[in-house]
Amino acid sequence: MLLNNPYVRTIILSRVFLNLGIWVRNFAILLYVTDITNNDPWFVSLISVAEFAPIFLFAFIGGTFADRWQPKRTMIGADVLSAVSVFLVLIAVHNNSWQALLVVTLFSAIMSQFSQPSAMKLFKQHVPEHQLQSVMAIFQSLMAFFMVIGPIAGAFVYQKFGIEASLIATGVLFLGSALILAWLPRDQEKESKSEQRSLLQEAIEGLRYVWNNRALRTLATTFAAAGLAAGLIQPMMLFVTIENLGQDKSFLQWLLTANGAAMLLGGGFVMVLAKRISPQSLLALGLTVSALGNLGIGWSTSILFTLLLQVVNGFFYPTIHIGINTLILTNTENAYIGRVGGALTPIFMGMMVIGMSLGGLLKNQFSLFTVFSASALLFLIGSALLIPLFKKSRNATNSLVQ
Repeated sequence: MLLNNPYVRTIILSRVFLNLGIWVRNFAILLYVTDITNNDPWFVSLISVAEFAPIFLFAFIGGTFADRWQPKRTMIGADVLSAVSVFLVLIAVHNNSWQALLVVTLFSAIMSQFSQPSAMKLFKQHVPEHQLQSVMAIFQSLMAFFMVIGPIAGAFVYQKFGIEASLIATGVLFLGSALILAWLPRDQEKESKSEQRSLLQEAIEGLRYVWNNRALRTLATTFAAAGLAAGLIQPMMLFVTIENLGQDKSFLQWLLTANGAAMLLGGGFVMVLAKRISPQSLLALGLTVSALGNLGIGWSTSILFTLLLQVVNGFFYPTIHIGINTLILTNTENAYIGRVGGALTPIFMGMMVIGMSLGGLLKNQFSLFTVFSASALLFLIGSALLIPLFKKSRNATNSLVQ
């Protein structure tokens, strides 16, 4: 059983505390800033920038350091520093300097870029390869679970107790995550002398490793297509609600809830079937279903049919992330896990930002259906780009048989 593995059990439990803290922080800050600024869109957008910009700017830097440092210490240090930043900002907020809230969001998001690849390194070291896909499925289910209950928890804490209590709860949860991680066995001593090389040398070495690895190069192109596809439709569900379905914008919450609940079920589905499906098949399935689902959502004017498509999309969406993470772990040497994740993640995020920028333009020039059709085409292209991985898998199987 996966949870008998102390690394899997401990890291997942710590992520429960960490994710709850992040959602309480994010929603409390969002609601507080809208209250203080009278729903000023500029400050609301700055919150999103503070959450997502570090992923694009610091993913590779954090991944490079994660490959140099010991993973347990890195994860504990990141959680403790995040908690300290929360308590420092609490003092500033108490003195009516609410702009500091953007700083804590930014700093905590930066720390995540060091902590996340360290967790992947521990899984690579201590989880058998045939169980990695199941572990990724558990992680994805955890994310989906908090997508459903996170906003509820964050809104409840803020509305019931206020911003200062929300920040205190966030800091305590971050410290709780660090305390749980302290139960992990001690880090293995490094055999390599990577410390003697400069950070720049290791970063260049990581990029060269991705370029020379055919599977990782293929994933990079798939990342680009999928990121652009996801970005195109990211802001469009509001227009689906208003224009296609003829509903008030408040109806959007039901479309998102249906999607999030289905994601939770989808993660459980993958956990059950993880040993029977290859990660490239899982990824191709998710991309293809997303293509068909987006095409239908862009065309549909039926509330029931659109809800059904949102459920189908949500159910299969975890297969994309689980497939990608499993392929990265199985095709990457342990010494490069951080740098590979740090190199590929900005590709997805960068293309998603470009897609978000182009989505509104395409809608204004053409139609909502055109935007969703373009997204569907890009998802199909991403699926087609995986063909070399299927050939590689088939060749490996044939060589074993012979």
